[in-house]
Amino acid sequence: MKKNIFIFLPDGVGLRNFALTSFKEIGEKNNFDITYWNNTPFSITEKLGFKELKIQEKSVHPLTIVYSRARKRMELNFFDKKFNEEVYNTYNFPQSYKGINNAAKSIMVDVLTTFGSNDKGIKFVRERIKKGERTTNKYKESKKQLEEHKPDFVFCTNQRPTQAIASILAAQDLGIPTGTFIFSWDNLPKATTLVETDYYFVWSDHMKKEVLMYCPYVKEEQIFVTGTPQFESHFDKTLLQSKEEFFAAHNLDLNTKYICYSGDDIVTSPLDQYYLEDLALSVRELNQNGYSLGIIYRKCPVDFTNRYDEVLNKYKDVIVNIDPLWSPVGQSWNEIMPTKEDFALQTNICEYTEFVGNIASSMVFDFSAHDKSCLFFDYEQPQLKKGTRDIGQNYKYIHFRSKPSEEAALWVRNKKDLTAIVKDIIDGKTSSVKESKKWFEIIVGPNPTKASEKIWESINSLLKK
Repeated sequence: MKKNIFIFLPDGVGLRNFALTSFKEIGEKNNFDITYWNNTPFSITEKLGFKELKIQEKSVHPLTIVYSRARKRMELNFFDKKFNEEVYNTYNFPQSYKGINNAAKSIMVDVLTTFGSNDKGIKFVRERIKKGERTTNKYKESKKQLEEHKPDFVFCTNQRPTQAIASILAAQDLGIPTGTFIFSWDNLPKATTLVETDYYFVWSDHMKKEVLMYCPYVKEEQIFVTGTPQFESHFDKTLLQSKEEFFAAHNLDLNTKYICYSGDDIVTSPLDQYYLEDLALSVRELNQNGYSLGIIYRKCPVDFTNRYDEVLNKYKDVIVNIDPLWSPVGQSWNEIMPTKEDFALQTNICEYTEFVGNIASSMVFDFSAHDKSCLFFDYEQPQLKKGTRDIGQNYKYIHFRSKPSEEAALWVRNKKDLTAIVKDIIDGKTSSVKESKKWFEIIVGPNPTKASEKIWESINSLLKK
């Protein structure tokens, strides 16, 4: 008899890994009956033809936002004390005190953080979140749907959203086993595990250690090391066009070697456009000395700013803009949905560019899968003003300590060195590939093409318990 599995999408983040890959197909081959329990504005049935059950209610308890914000700050404070660090609180962003409503919430968060940054305080806030969410209409709707459809397992695709809490609690209160996937390599040190499930699916042994380190309420037997479907497309040769086809499709010059500049969101890199400009100036300089180079600019899919426009126009002789193929179905960052076509686009960009340049992005792993180097920019821009975030902070984060050596990426720490470094990469005199592939294995695990299969094997094994 087929097991009935709910793939829970609390927001659009999980679509990329679990609706647009071969994940569903592999599950069905393993005799699972799959329903997408859909909390997003994206219509799974209309767009993909998959069976879905829509959650209509989007409300959370009025205090959940306060408690969840406080929980993050309390945990980060606690991590600093527990591990004798100062870096964890740099994951925080400033609160808003503008307006009575914002000020009241922020003051409540401050009070809880001041007095509750300890085991007892964190446990108190965790329980208050659960108590509040059990009173919501979302909890009631979720419970009713679960009672009607009787899934054998609820797999949550993202551990971060407050939108997931009530639905997961409803499943647990009905005795339905639940699991969540840790969706990004930097999530655990950032204290973003709001969803507490019966099982946790992680990318690697490294991430398993992080769960045990940062989530003391989780036991080792609750964790499954599976890998992530995020990078599977890079190993799918059917997605690759010929170089001639790809270049023709995007009006690229076959006699030009292209560098990918991967844009960042405005929070991570508020002055990102100036690093693109610096790279463009280096490319122009090298071209004047006999090289034939260009830049493919791929923007961050959730960057809604126009901050690059001036640079793209000024340097259109060397920069080609190729936008990601994502579709907006709402206004917030987690309502910009990826497409299957973008998997192929990103894979071809990685394959047919020489290397990637960016600020602290996980694109280091995407390019490592194609045996290409990553160049991290790590110097201040003259436009940096008081109150603007310095990008150097990104490289001090805990998740960057996972690299096996500094050589896991190439670094430009002085703008004056950029042209020479780019020249050495193009000439084959320097590369980060050997060490970046070690880093890839640490973070992603040793079997990057088997993640979807491993997740289904893990679900199957726990349902047999």
